[in-house]
Amino acid sequence: MIKYITETTNYLISKGFDKPEIGIILGTGLGQLVDEIDILHEVSYNHIPNFPTATVEFHKGKLIYGNLEGKKVIIMQGRFHIYEGYSLQDVTYPVRIMEKLGIHTLLVSNAAGAINLNFKKGELMLIEDHINLQGSSPLAFNGVEHLGERFTDMSAPYNDAINSTFKQIAKDHKITLHEGVYASVVGPQLETRAEYRMLKTIGADAVGMSTVPEIIVANHLKLKAAAVSVLTDECDPNNLKPVVISELLAMAGKAEPHMITLFKELIKTL
Repeated sequence: MIKYITETTNYLISKGFDKPEIGIILGTGLGQLVDEIDILHEVSYNHIPNFPTATVEFHKGKLIYGNLEGKKVIIMQGRFHIYEGYSLQDVTYPVRIMEKLGIHTLLVSNAAGAINLNFKKGELMLIEDHINLQGSSPLAFNGVEHLGERFTDMSAPYNDAINSTFKQIAKDHKITLHEGVYASVVGPQLETRAEYRMLKTIGADAVGMSTVPEIIVANHLKLKAAAVSVLTDECDPNNLKPVVISELLAMAGKAEPHMITLFKELIKTL
């Protein structure tokens, strides 16, 4: 993997990706942050050596480099999931590349279902902890110790200082920002009523199919990390109705301006 990482990193440096400070992974329906960036360079995933390619139709596939609020940022417009057939090492490969290019902070967004029924769709949840239900780890491979500590500490995977800043920004801008535990599952099918009850019992406030692998690798690489979920639906097992994906995307789009405000105001402080 070290050989692949070096090859990919050198390619992006040759394309002008020069010492980004902050990496951002944009989740489902959250692509408009790109409109706020002074874009300097962009490359399609399928042109980058050793990079996976996004296969989900509503995930674009570009790596974007530019300036945002006075900082050099690198943005993944479209992410990878194990439900697409990728390994956890594939899913997290871009995080390793961003770290090699120079980022010190990783910010992640996602769309999630609200398990905590005090949370409503269209609102945001700051992830303060997570539960990995994906069945494996992105660190579970031979040679991982050459890239960082094998037994990575996860006692505080989400940076306290960044989370405190997020909460203050939300307060200042009158944005509803819950705090909670995010459970990451494999997907792509959504959960049954019994599964929603189980998730609530084990302490999850929201559920999705991403983010946790990237956060694990960010901690492996000693990056500061934080993540925010857009709650696109309410997962009440006693009143469960079929999910319409277009409605989830519309809800993500509705909440997106608040997410953009949080990210832009935070980046000013980093």
